[in-house]
Amino acid sequence: MKKIVLILGVALSVLACNKTETGSKEFKTAYINTTEIIEKYEKFKDEDDKFKVKSEELGRPLEAKVRAFQAEAQNFQKNAQVKGPQWAQQMGAALQQREQELGMEQNALLQQLQQEGNVLKDTLIGEVKKFIKDYGKKKGYDYIYGTGDAATVLYAKDSYDITKEVLKELNDNYKATKGNEKVATKEEEAKK
Repeated sequence: MKKIVLILGVALSVLACNKTETGSKEFKTAYINTTEIIEKYEKFKDEDDKFKVKSEELGRPLEAKVRAFQAEAQNFQKNAQVKGPQWAQQMGAALQQREQELGMEQNALLQQLQQEGNVLKDTLIGEVKKFIKDYGKKKGYDYIYGTGDAATVLYAKDSYDITKEVLKELNDNYKATKGNEKVATKEEEAKK
């Protein structure tokens, strides 16, 4: 009886080993430092610069209104004693209302800029994710992990780091499309 149990155990072990060997497959994996991609991808930099310029342009009218309000507030302080308490009370109330309106306008502008910034960021991240997915398929990777600020990989051998390769291809593709955009713009200007 013991021999039968022993033979059955050995047979099951052999079968289990054979299943493991046929079921195992070597996976091709790599990781990308997402922080480095964000810092060094030229399109991120260019779009960030454009967004800063746009923010400044949108903020200029509000800045002019704030400067005018500050000048008016200084004049109010100078004239309050001369023109009397009734004038000071009326003008003070009007200035207070304008200050509230400027605050609401500033909040609306900040909210608009934040929404536009989020849309831009989501668009760029979506483009990079799609690129990485296509890159992974093209290069035959089973998995590509992300590291960086929101680390999903706690440890990996440096040899699995493909950040520089992906970054180079991203920047090369961006430069190529950027060059095509400049050519298209010059052709459009020539037609005018």
